[in-house]
Amino acid sequence: MSRGSRSQGDRVQLTRRSLLRSGLLCATFSSSALGLAGSRYAPGTSPRLDRYPFKLGVASGDPADDGVVLWTRLAPDPLEGGGMAPFPVEVGFDVAHDPAFRRLERSGSVYARPELGHAVHVELNGLEPGRDYWFRFLFGDAISPVGRTKTAPASSDQAARLRFASCGCSHFEAGYFTAYRHMAEEAFDFIYHAGDYIYESGLGSREAIRRHGQGEPYTLTDYRNRYALYKSDPDLMAAHASAPFIVSWDDHEIDNDWAADQDQDGTPPELFLLRRAAAFQAYYEHMPLRRRSLPTPMHLQLYRQITFGPLLNLNVLDTRQYRSDQVCRGGYLEECDERHDPMRSLLGLEQEAWLSDRLAMSKTTWNALAQQVPMFSLDQSAAGLGRYHMDKWDGYEGTRRRLYQALAQRRPSNPVILSGDVHTHWAADIRSMPEDPTSPIVGAELTTTSIASGGDGSDVLDIWPSIKADNPHIHHHSNRRGYLENEITSGRWIATFKTLDRVTARSRPMRSEGAVVIGNGRMGIEV
Repeated sequence: MSRGSRSQGDRVQLTRRSLLRSGLLCATFSSSALGLAGSRYAPGTSPRLDRYPFKLGVASGDPADDGVVLWTRLAPDPLEGGGMAPFPVEVGFDVAHDPAFRRLERSGSVYARPELGHAVHVELNGLEPGRDYWFRFLFGDAISPVGRTKTAPASSDQAARLRFASCGCSHFEAGYFTAYRHMAEEAFDFIYHAGDYIYESGLGSREAIRRHGQGEPYTLTDYRNRYALYKSDPDLMAAHASAPFIVSWDDHEIDNDWAADQDQDGTPPELFLLRRAAAFQAYYEHMPLRRRSLPTPMHLQLYRQITFGPLLNLNVLDTRQYRSDQVCRGGYLEECDERHDPMRSLLGLEQEAWLSDRLAMSKTTWNALAQQVPMFSLDQSAAGLGRYHMDKWDGYEGTRRRLYQALAQRRPSNPVILSGDVHTHWAADIRSMPEDPTSPIVGAELTTTSIASGGDGSDVLDIWPSIKADNPHIHHHSNRRGYLENEITSGRWIATFKTLDRVTARSRPMRSEGAVVIGNGRMGIEV
């Protein structure tokens, strides 16, 4: 039987000696493939397991024009810490030009280490731009599910076209992950996840469709088990196997409404940072991130720019780790003087400067800010709820004004804001003065609804009819669950709002409830 047609039950023989003899080892993975060099353990350590180790599936992420990150985690007992013995083991991987692995592109191995919960991050380079690849992992007799990934287009590819999904907010207890299954069937070029990948908190017994099975996580093992529960979901697993993910976090990956070293409960910062460090590590262990995001006890580097040829710069932002604490807590308010304080920041001054520089240097047709909380204002005064929400960009007016100034001064081509968090679909113009509907439009914002959070929802929020006249900058809204499908060319960006009638029942069809267009060179949503 050929190497490319290996069956699930065939014995895998992958050792460093055989790879060196075949001349493959030095060319199969970058030097940053985590933890291969310098191990004191014997090469080829690959004990037999009596349970399948790839129960969390496979994933890829952060594509470049010459490579991508491949991910898996060995977890034969995923909901009990993983179930692996506490020593490093060698894991093989294959990359091919076809899903049957008849034409192999790369083969190699890397160590899965207990310090990272036996997670594996392989950073490939030297691949061809703008093309599909298939990959799998191997451990002992076991072969992982097959994943599809795709590299970014070349910088010279003027005919590039991108199709990607924006999604977020997948509360396990609130509903089924049917939207992930539909995304898997689309085979997107990539999927942007805007955060709330897991939820630390549960729902009441009357609301929950299924249960977390444990309380709120605080320790590394707690968070590992919570990620394992979510990643064991077959629909989420299918989405990860279908396309590379580009991820950022919001609040529920750690704790609701956290801000830098503060949680919502007034926990002493030195204690909350212990919990945050555990959550940071578990996040890295379960996401297809590059080694530059390997966390320290005090930091995880998450903001970054990913370029897709001449078409798109995707500036992935972190709106939690560096933000000033929220002021005037209480959700929507008519006003809060402290929100105007120029010393407060949503991004942190270092990330603000980084973003301004990236916008100034960009040469791509489209410049997206892939972040979490809505930037556009939503005035709900007519419904008696107030004008500004302190956890969103409304609560950080200094940061928002500095960003709008950067857009005006740096003049990046076609700025588009991607956001999530609020469990509803929105498309809105971004105006330089949010409270002035006649002020200049400086960009467009596309907010994705949730995968499951919020339950089944409705066609629109109950309060929407009463507040519609106060928000003329909003061009689309719905309160169903689903995701946002984006198709971009050099001429236009089409955003289609995909929704499900129900997430409290399985196997519901996905429908397109509407679309908006952003034209190249035209600020805001076309109407």
